[in-house]
Amino acid sequence: MSIGVRRRMGVDERRQQLIGVALELFSRRSPDEVSIDEIAAAAGISRPLVYHYFPGKLSLYEAALKRASEDLAGRFAEPQEGPLGARLLRVMRRYFDFVDEHGPGFAALMRGGPAVGSSATNALIDSVRQAAYEQILSHLDVTEAPDRLELVVRSWISLAESTALIWLDGRRIPRGELEVQLVHDFAALAAVSAAYDEEMSALVKRMVQDEPADGPFADLAARLIALAG
Repeated sequence: MSIGVRRRMGVDERRQQLIGVALELFSRRSPDEVSIDEIAAAAGISRPLVYHYFPGKLSLYEAALKRASEDLAGRFAEPQEGPLGARLLRVMRRYFDFVDEHGPGFAALMRGGPAVGSSATNALIDSVRQAAYEQILSHLDVTEAPDRLELVVRSWISLAESTALIWLDGRRIPRGELEVQLVHDFAALAAVSAAYDEEMSALVKRMVQDEPADGPFADLAARLIALAG
């Protein structure tokens, strides 16, 4: 990022530059701790010029959040090829890449930041969750989710969020272990639901029928068998 270098830009180019600068600053510190003066200095423009493009820090934060939410939602996109467990693991790795790169901003968003509570911000957060939900359903080859499956998928998405937040607070558990654990969590949630519902039971059977012996689902089964032994 260029610091303090002035050059003429078009309106859209300048707006995109300011959003990028804000994202970079918010990725290092909570948005509450970043001032408009810092954003202006990093962009190489004056404070009044920032307000020319954005009415205030809240609107700039929301614009930055929109770009970040589109990025995060895209992390759930995965070609529908190969075993489901491996696909989910790749998704979790990309998800934690984002969390790792944008830790303070991610935490501020989920725990409370300058834009949290606004209708625009809540809509963006919901859009990420909905995109993740729809992607997971597509990997399960399901168009209309029955109630129990919807509960499983939405619960798992919430679990991924809370796991990422706990991991950010000290990073005491190796990230790779958590990525695998979350894939196991998805399988476990689905299996428990399958014990109560024939439709879910059929879905779980489809989930595991093509899983390789060295895949994450098989690894979970081996660990559970070892516990019972």
